[in-house]
Amino acid sequence: MTRVVICSPLEPELVARIAAVDPRVEVLYEPELLPVPRYAGDHVGVLPELTDEQRRRWFALTSTAEVAFDFDRRAPAEVNENFPLLRWVQATSAGLGRLTDRFPLDLSEVAVTTAAGVHAVPLAEFVLTGLLHFVKDVPQLKAWQAEHRWNRYTSRTLSGQRVLVVGLGAVGRHTAAVLAGLGVEVVGAVRPGGTSGAPGVAEVVGFDELTSVLPRVDAVVLACPLTPQTEGLLGAAELAALKPHAVVVNIARGQVVDEAAMTAALASGALRGAVLDVASVEPLPDDSPLWDLPNVIVSPHSASTATDENALITDIFCDNLRRWLDGRPLRNRYRPELGY
Repeated sequence: MTRVVICSPLEPELVARIAAVDPRVEVLYEPELLPVPRYAGDHVGVLPELTDEQRRRWFALTSTAEVAFDFDRRAPAEVNENFPLLRWVQATSAGLGRLTDRFPLDLSEVAVTTAAGVHAVPLAEFVLTGLLHFVKDVPQLKAWQAEHRWNRYTSRTLSGQRVLVVGLGAVGRHTAAVLAGLGVEVVGAVRPGGTSGAPGVAEVVGFDELTSVLPRVDAVVLACPLTPQTEGLLGAAELAALKPHAVVVNIARGQVVDEAAMTAALASGALRGAVLDVASVEPLPDDSPLWDLPNVIVSPHSASTATDENALITDIFCDNLRRWLDGRPLRNRYRPELGY
């Protein structure tokens, strides 16, 4: 038998789907020991205070499981002690950042797979929402509405603009296709040796060529994983190279952009706007100027969370579970040398 422990909130019908993959699968699922979800698709939740007896029950599950659906966030530093038989973790996020900083796993012994592809549609829709917000000058319309002013005006069109999409993984590729379908000229930026092209992408450049591209784009969409190569990728010099009417959309990680330099550019008018689903520190601190800037949209790292997210992640997990049982390669396997 392959014992699978569920480590984050999951609907009972989805747990049943996992159990039905194969008679050789035994699912260990005790929802009262798991974090309490705050919203649909919440994989972090609020950790309940366990009694001594409940802690023993939880260890009885984790210590006998070979496979984990999601990471156990109760004691990440003790993952090896609490999961001595662990050989594979299916993550519920597409990006894992500095995985081993939080979970000191031996990745030569433990496979980790991601939820890459699950969040592509909602994130692309968020990007489109943010870009149209500024292209159609919604902040000005809201200001006029508050003043009861009926002003005729002329707006720009998204069609014909040039947008740089940084990162051409599943999210970046889908975003590029959506934008190209609306008449946007998409430039993709990739790591050295990365994706050479994607549908809808008119031009591909390397990360080291950003400064030559930034002055000729109308928006930048950050859709790359956080790795040593992408941390601080959009720094003060890169932000200064953008046109004053340019917009930055960050659906990657807050550390990919120099937040202080971006905030200063937004406040001074050197940057038209920013659409941020992530921040360098999360939750965004109460005293952050980003909260109050009228040309900023702040989203609480929720742009990827859709009502059907758990079902889509379960689809990936069930397919991977069949692969695992059959000895076939797993989908979305995390590659530590790349950081994603």
